[in-house]
Parts: sequence; C-alpha cells; structure tokens
Amino acid sequence: MKRSVSVVKLLVFVGIPMIPLIVFWFVPMAVSLWLSLTDWDYISPSYNMVGLDNYTTLLTSGAFYQALNNTFVFTIMTIIPTLVIGLLLALLLNRKLKGSTIFRAFLFSPWITPMVAMSIVWTWIFEPDLGLMNELLGWLNLPQPAWLQSSQFAIWAIIIVTVWKNAGWAMIFYSEALQRIPKDLYEVSHLEDTTAWQRLRTITLPMVSPTTLFLSIITTVDALQAYDQIQVMTQGGPSGSTRTLLYYYYQLAFEQFNMGQATAVATLLVAITGLISALQFRLTKKYVHY
Repeated sequence: MKRSVSVVKLLVFVGIPMIPLIVFWFVPMAVSLWLSLTDWDYISPSYNMVGLDNYTTLLTSGAFYQALNNTFVFTIMTIIPTLVIGLLLALLLNRKLKGSTIFRAFLFSPWITPMVAMSIVWTWIFEPDLGLMNELLGWLNLPQPAWLQSSQFAIWAIIIVTVWKNAGWAMIFYSEALQRIPKDLYEVSHLEDTTAWQRLRTITLPMVSPTTLFLSIITTVDALQAYDQIQVMTQGGPSGSTRTLLYYYYQLAFEQFNMGQATAVATLLVAITGLISALQFRLTKKYVHY
C-alpha cells in the first residue's frame, strides 16, 4: 500500500510538471527533426523523405558557413562587451554615488524597450549622411562609414545595438552580486595595502564568477537567437554579411519555402547552442566560486 502511494506521489510531482516540457519541447523537437529529413515546401500537403540530404547540402554550402561565421563573430563580440561594460557600470554604481538610482534605471531602460522600436531608432542613428553616429565621428575627425550599407561595418552596427540593450541588464545582476560580497574581504585587502587591480582580480572577479557564468550562458543563447534587430536594420545584408544561422533559417523557411533545410539549420543551431553551453560550464567550473 505504501509503495503504491509513493508511486502515485512520484507521478503527481514528476509527471505533471513533465507534461508542458513534453508538449512544448520534446514533441516540437521531434517534429522538427523529422521535418529536416523531408523536402516539404511549407505549402504542399505532400512531401518526400530525403534522409540526410538536407544536412549534406548545408554542410557543403558557402551560405551556411558564412552564416555560421557571422553567428560566432556576433556572439563573441556581443558577450564580451556586455559582461565587461555591465561589470564596470555595476562597480561604478556600487560606490553609492548621488543619483545612482536614477542612473541605474536609465541604464536598465533599454532592456525593457522592444527591440523592434530600438532598431528603428538606431537605423536613423546609423544613417550615413544625417545620422547622429556619423555626426559624432565627424566632430572627432574620424571616418564616417555607411554603417548599414557596408558589408564591413553592418555586423558591427548590429553588435553595438545588441550590447547597448544588454549591458544595463548585466549591470543589474552584477550589482546584486557585488552587494553579496563580504565587506571584510575588502577591509583586509586595504590593511594589506593592495591596489585596486589586485582587489578586482583576487576578490571581485572570483566572487562574482557565478553571475558571470549565468550571464555568459544567457547572453550566448540570446545572441544565437538574435533576429529582430537584423530584420529591421539590415535584413541579413548587405551581401549576407549580417545573416546569422537563425536569420538563415527564416530565409530558407519563409522566403524560399524550403522547410526541410530550414529545420535542418534549426537542428544544427540547437546542437551548437548545447555544445557552447556545455563548453562554458566546463571552462568555468574550476574558476567559479559558489
């Protein structure tokens, strides 16, 4: 009797929470994997099973490797500045300066602003002739590129917008992490006459390392899923220079109606996301102090 009751409790406490996971994750993943083995065009009721042809086509496609390269560049160059700027802003605000609360709210406001609206505003800012960005560069006697029309600079414009949105969000998490650091550690370091850099390297960075791990994983996933700013500002151009894997999926699925290859791209993107997250856990495991 007791054993049957334990089984019922297990089904209730484990089985019920698993239902949405199965319905909204496992089933869609299985359907996507199945679709990646077909040549369905998203419209016709019929399709053919093509096996691994979609994957072999992608892995021999120059457009796929261009999108893969753009994705890695965008991800790396988004994560590093977001974490560094977020930590620096948190360190600044942790000094309890006058008006820091208003300043913190101002810096966090981009995170709660819709990306589409921000991208439209930044499109005007990056306008080559009358945009604010080139006006500022002109005052500094620096080159004034055609940001969104240049294959060289378009990806950097997208990176700037993404970092600008995410830095304030990272700052909030770092501010909370800094407040949890015991003040005794800094008092002892002052008694030992350490420098600010030594305190940062030996106290601050190790103590906020769990937050850094969390933010790096979340920022990585967010960068791999970037779409809105690319769609609004560049539509993957010019010449595919801002086409990431997710945007490549969109083009294959909803512009070329090649759902088989599109879901193959999505499957590869999920695998890449999992590998990167696992690598981040492994690389930071010995440096994270819980």
